[in-house]
Amino acid sequence: MEEDSPDRAFAVNYQGNLSVTTFLKFIVNHSCRRTTIIKLPNYCTEKALEYVANECPRLKVLHVGDFNMSIEDIIPKFISKRKSLEMMRVRKLHMEEALTQIGLYCNNLIWLSAPYTDIGKDEASAIVTPLTKLKYLDLHNASFEKETLLMILKGCKMLVHLDMWNCRGFHGVDAEILELASHIPTFMYEGSIILPFYDKVNERTMFMV
Repeated sequence: MEEDSPDRAFAVNYQGNLSVTTFLKFIVNHSCRRTTIIKLPNYCTEKALEYVANECPRLKVLHVGDFNMSIEDIIPKFISKRKSLEMMRVRKLHMEEALTQIGLYCNNLIWLSAPYTDIGKDEASAIVTPLTKLKYLDLHNASFEKETLLMILKGCKMLVHLDMWNCRGFHGVDAEILELASHIPTFMYEGSIILPFYDKVNERTMFMV
C-alpha cells in the first residue's frame, strides 16, 4: 500500500472500528458528491441510507442488499429524492408504495429488479403506467397471477429483457403469454409450478425470440 494512497488513509483513520454508516460516509465523501452507483451492504442502517439520499444527487444505480429489512419503510422516501435513478434493485419491500414513488420521481428508470415480491394488480399498474422507458424487468421468484403478468406484457412495450424464473401463482407459460412476450428479445422463465419430480429447480429456461 503506497504511503499517500486513499486505502492507506482509510486504514489509518478507522483501523478496524468500522460501522456500515461510517464506511458509506467515507465512500460518499471521497466521491465529492459525484457518486452514481451505490450497492448498499447487508444490514444497512436507516442513518446510512438517509446520508446516501442527501449526499448523492447524481445517483443513477441503487442496489439494496437482501438483508436490509430494517430500512424497508424509508425506501419510498429515499426514492422520492432520487430523480436521476436509472437502475434499481430492491427486495422484500412495500412494493406498491415504492413503485408509486418510482413512477412519480424516476422517469428515467430503465432497469428494475424486484425478486421475491408479491405483485398484485396495483403493483403491476404502478409498473406499467408511469415507467414508460422500462427495458429490463427482473421478477424472479416473485408471486403473481396470470392476469397480472398479462398486464405487464401488454403495458411494457419497451421491454427487451424479462426474467420471471421460478415465479408462483399461475399455471406456467402458455401460448397467450408467449404471444404477448414475442416483442421481448430475452424472456426468461422456468416452470411457475415446481412439480415434485422436477429436480432442476435452479435451472433457468431462456426463450430467445
